[in-house]
Order: sequence, then structure tokens, then C-alpha cells
Amino acid sequence: MSYYRLTDEHLMIQSMVREFSRKVVGATAAERDQTKEFPRENLEKMAELGLMGMMVPLEYNGEGADTISYVLALSEIAYSCASTAVVMSVHNSIVCESIKRFGNEDQKSRYFPQLASAEKIGAFALTEPHAGSDPVSQAATAVKKGDHYVLNGTKRFITSGKNCGLVIVTAKTDESARHKGISAFIVNKDNPGLVVGREEDKMGLRASDTTDLMFENCIVPVEDRLGEEGDGFKVAMTALDGGRIGIAAQSVGVAQACLDAAVKYAKKREQFGQKISKFQGIRWTIADMATEIEAARHLMFYAAAMKDMGERFSTQASMAKLFASEMVNRITGKALQIHGGYGFTRDYPIERMYRDARVFTIYEGTSEIQRIVISNNILKDRRS
Repeated sequence: MSYYRLTDEHLMIQSMVREFSRKVVGATAAERDQTKEFPRENLEKMAELGLMGMMVPLEYNGEGADTISYVLALSEIAYSCASTAVVMSVHNSIVCESIKRFGNEDQKSRYFPQLASAEKIGAFALTEPHAGSDPVSQAATAVKKGDHYVLNGTKRFITSGKNCGLVIVTAKTDESARHKGISAFIVNKDNPGLVVGREEDKMGLRASDTTDLMFENCIVPVEDRLGEEGDGFKVAMTALDGGRIGIAAQSVGVAQACLDAAVKYAKKREQFGQKISKFQGIRWTIADMATEIEAARHLMFYAAAMKDMGERFSTQASMAKLFASEMVNRITGKALQIHGGYGFTRDYPIERMYRDARVFTIYEGTSEIQRIVISNNILKDRRS
């Protein structure tokens, strides 16, 4: 049984975003990689096209798009600039989705219009200096005092930490309850006690800032708690399931860009009296690259379709993320190899894509964590 079918609307969205991405986003991607300039102007233009509010319901000035539409759009943005795509992904997949699922009417009314318009870029703060893949070990705390909470702790590797307008933060409200003692909060950037720490000097995704966020007696009103006390772990894990589909989409977009660049180069480059695209070794490499990308694309669509149908999709999201993120690292390596020495220079975009892709197997759950999730779900489902 087929779980998805691309409709005329899906194809229209893909075509529209493809044209915008390659004309507008791609125009400054290489320059931003060098300057580390945050793509705010592009994000504002993307908001005008509805791309920053794809997960926001129509009644809150969003697009109310399905997940298939979203991954098509995200892949096209990633094709041109992975830095811009990761900002779009966290903003939509994690922040908007979390508020949509766990937020109350007041929170949706206040925050969705700001997020959909890109007036505020969303960030997500789960990881800490000593708690990455093991979120139960986080040390951040939130103590309720009357009509507000006081947050203390440090969060690390926060995408858009410097440039965000709000951030969803997890912190312990009950130390003794382990994962059931973690709560989630919507923290505005101008909340007293929120301090932006150092910006990481990263290998790739250099136009997407990654920072520490320090909470020093940070005041958060009770009305900005997301869900009930103790829901924080559920908020985070649910958000990551959707986010992993987003990573698969980014991986597919970057990989397709690499394949297209490799094919273009192979058709032009001459060695031994002929185009290198005539050599069987190159042709077979290109065939393998195209096959892997197509397999990842179908895993991405399958997970997205299951999410749209309201089915449990955690296993499929992890499978899509695992395969696609490891696939894109293989594809960028092969594309660089086809370019030879030129691929190792900044004269060609392959060098940037090679660096950008490396983190895809790490963030929003490493490949090792995906294998744990997948195997746990399979063994649990088949337990007699």
C-alpha cells in the first residue's frame, strides 16, 4: 500500500520553493559561509512565502501545510543553503510543532503570528554541557515562585541561539521524578536573566549561529510553561521525532545538490581525451549516488506520510534520519572525489556541502541514538 502521493498542490509548492531557493537563497550561500552572516533577510522573504509558518494552523496566520509539503520545501531550501535550512527546520519542526501540540490557546494566539511572520525565530534548548544524548541527566532547574518560574542552568549547541526571538527550554521541576520531573517553557529573548553565551566556530553550517544560552535566575511567567509540569521530556521527544524528518529532508536536499554538481562537472571535465562522464567508474558512482538519494527520499516521504495520517512514526522518523544523514555524508564524499582536486577548493560548492553535511549524523540524535530508538521499538513491538 502506498502511504503517500504527490498532489498537484505538492508539486506547485515544490516548484515555487525551488525557484526561490536557487535564485535568492543560493545567491549568497557561499558568501554567508565565509562571513557567518545570519540569513535574516532570506528568512523574512521565506516568511512572505509562508515557509516559516508551514506548521502553523491557518487561523493563526500560518499555512497549515501537511508534512509532505513541508519536507518538499525544506529539501529545496537545503539544496541551496544548508545553514538557512537548519534554521527553518528547527523553527518549524520543533518550535512551531511543539506549540501546536502542547500549547494552549493563549500561547498559540500570542506566539504563532510572530513565528509565522519570522518576527521571532524559534530555538530549542535541550542539550547541556554534560547532557546531550542523555536528556534525563540535564542539570537546568526551574523553581516555581508564585506566578512565575526561576530558571537556572546552561544550554549548549543551540541553533539560532543568538538570533532567535524565543526559545523552548527544558528544565527540571522535580529532581526526584527523573524524566517525569522535566518541564518545558517558552522563554522570550528579552526575559530577565537570559544571557547569550559564546558562539561556536563550526566546521559547517556557518551562517547558522550555534551558541550557549545561560539562564541566571531567569524569570518565566507561569503562563509560558508549555504543557503541564512534568511534560517536558514528552515535549522534547515528540519534537525530536518531527525534527528527525526535517534532518532527513535537509540531507536529501544537500545530497541532490551534490549529485547535480557532480554530474555537471563530469560532463565538462576532460581526461585522457574524453569527458570523465564516459568512464564506467564515474558512471557507476553516479548511479549509486542517485539510488541512495532516491531511497532516502522515499524513507523521508514514508515517515512524513505516517505523521500526516496520525499514525505512530517514531521508528520511521529515526530510520529516515539515520539513513539519510549517513547517505549524505557518503554522497558528498563521492561528489568531492569526482571533482578531484578542485573539489577540495572553495572555488566549487562541493567543499561547503561536504562540511555542512557532516553534522547531520550528530544533531537531533546521533546515528547511534537512532539505532537505539529503532531497535527498541522493533524489539518492543515483537515481544511475545
